[in-house]
Amino acid sequence: MAHFTKATSIHDWLNQRLAIDKVNKVLATEYWIPKNINFLWAMGMILAVTFGLLLISGIFLLMYYKPDTKLAFDSVNYTIMSQVGYGWLWRHVHAVAASVIFLIIYIHMFTAIYYGSYKKGREMIWISGMLLFVTFSAEAFSGYMLPWGQMSYWAGTVITDIFSLGSLHLTGLVEWIRGGFVPGDAYLTRFFMLHVVLLPLVIMALIVFHFATLRLPHVNNQDGEEIDFKEESEKYLSGDTKHAKVIRFQFDFLSKDIVVLGFFLTFFFYLVFFHFEFAMDPVNFDPANGLKTPTHIYPEWYFLWTYEILRPFPKNPGLLAFGFAQAIFIFLPFLDRSPNVAPASRRGAFKVWFWLLLITMIVLTIMGKLPPEGVYKTYGPIPASIFILLWLALPIVTKFEKPIGGK
Repeated sequence: MAHFTKATSIHDWLNQRLAIDKVNKVLATEYWIPKNINFLWAMGMILAVTFGLLLISGIFLLMYYKPDTKLAFDSVNYTIMSQVGYGWLWRHVHAVAASVIFLIIYIHMFTAIYYGSYKKGREMIWISGMLLFVTFSAEAFSGYMLPWGQMSYWAGTVITDIFSLGSLHLTGLVEWIRGGFVPGDAYLTRFFMLHVVLLPLVIMALIVFHFATLRLPHVNNQDGEEIDFKEESEKYLSGDTKHAKVIRFQFDFLSKDIVVLGFFLTFFFYLVFFHFEFAMDPVNFDPANGLKTPTHIYPEWYFLWTYEILRPFPKNPGLLAFGFAQAIFIFLPFLDRSPNVAPASRRGAFKVWFWLLLITMIVLTIMGKLPPEGVYKTYGPIPASIFILLWLALPIVTKFEKPIGGK
């Protein structure tokens, strides 16, 4: 057993038992961050705060929500919005946060791709981040079902139909997921459980894992410079803060994070109070009706690019393309064959690849919201095919990339 002495203070008593000073050093005061970074490195903190807003607003909504097909719609659109004091505010916060968090996730993802923050030594940072992206997507989908409006019902019907796997006709699997032939009470309560219990726990565990993966390789920097963190931290601790290439996480880096967070929260609450409607589909203000199909079924904006990869192809090729799009990002560290850790602007053909990928995903997102008819139906397969070809070309593009700086 460890040796304990008489404590001189509450801090000393806790420190002897929990080693809080050591934990604080490891996670904050002696966790070193490169100096040469920009505001895009604050996206992780913004994601954590937005997830906190989702948890808090979700708890308040949970007090009045009824996971029953006969009561769910009214509990959201009448009880919470009209009868509960500031219920409308908590719903607006939850809806806007659920949408904005994906905007921040995409910025965070493409920042990592642009600066090569997934390269050798940082693979687990990228993989844990992509696992978080998948889990957040499942959380968003399950939450979209809960208002039990028209788009909730029919978007859920279309997405769960994917599990029949085309020509394999696994309708038994679809019925098992739904708890019946069509979405009903069992379906709603299952997604309610996923949304409020299981998936939030998985997300919190993955957030801890994601932060843990950052500890050894440390955060990348905007030049891709390989920093000797031990040498630079000793320089900082000796008082030579001007020439040290690193800063403390607390409070040096954190203070910069807080400034960016302030701008974000201003923008966020502007949306909450004045433009919340972008996060609430008007079709979903009609109660779910299994006998009345909406004219045009589509998911939320953050899923539109994958939906547009699924939609323009025949069933089986479409499912294969959809599966490809869902899985391919996680393999990025192994598909990029270049040893260069540098911004895309310095990586020749990879720079072209990066911007083509970003533009293609934006085009897919725009087209995913449009009805599949006329010119949109004719040209729909083109951006989806470009997306797939870009990923197939990546190993070749990076294999022949010239080393930067004699690497």
